[in-house]
Amino acid sequence: MVEQMNWRFRLMGLLPLFFFLAQAFHYWRVGGVGNLFWMCNVGNVLLALGLFLYHRELIRAAAIWTIPGLGLWIRYVLFEYDFVISSALAHVGGIVVALIVLRRVRMDRIAWVYALVWYLFMQVVSRLVTAPVLNVNVAHRIQTGWENAFGSYWRFWIVMASLVAVCLWAIGFVLSWIWPVHSGEEIAAADG
Repeated sequence: MVEQMNWRFRLMGLLPLFFFLAQAFHYWRVGGVGNLFWMCNVGNVLLALGLFLYHRELIRAAAIWTIPGLGLWIRYVLFEYDFVISSALAHVGGIVVALIVLRRVRMDRIAWVYALVWYLFMQVVSRLVTAPVLNVNVAHRIQTGWENAFGSYWRFWIVMASLVAVCLWAIGFVLSWIWPVHSGEEIAAADG
């Protein structure tokens, strides 16, 4: 019975994978495939991978990112562009799956560090493989509207990365308060 429940849990990874593939099809159809590298889109792949492998750190990092991803999507996509079902699936569906699985994997106090490492990794990837015009994950230039506040991109990036770290810590703290890891729970999970 437990083994069957574990497989069902892992198969939930098909949902965020489907959300990502729906976005991939949308961006392939309309152009701008580089937009798949936004944290909220590629976070669905991280969540799916974490679920398939039952890798708690990957699940937690992806779950933390669904929260700012949803907020940024509402602000910069939903309010400024047309409603796209695949985009709603990626953002709303991703956070729903993440919050459901957090009930089981819980949230530890250092999960925000995993989320920050994921962010830094995706900053490098975005800078290397996406078109500068897309400014995916704000990896190429200062966010529009902030040009006068910063003398260079790298000053902007340091401030932004610091703010991201603080936000990820705060989100991780709140989630660990809601779904704390119980003493001995991590050890029991590691043993089998």
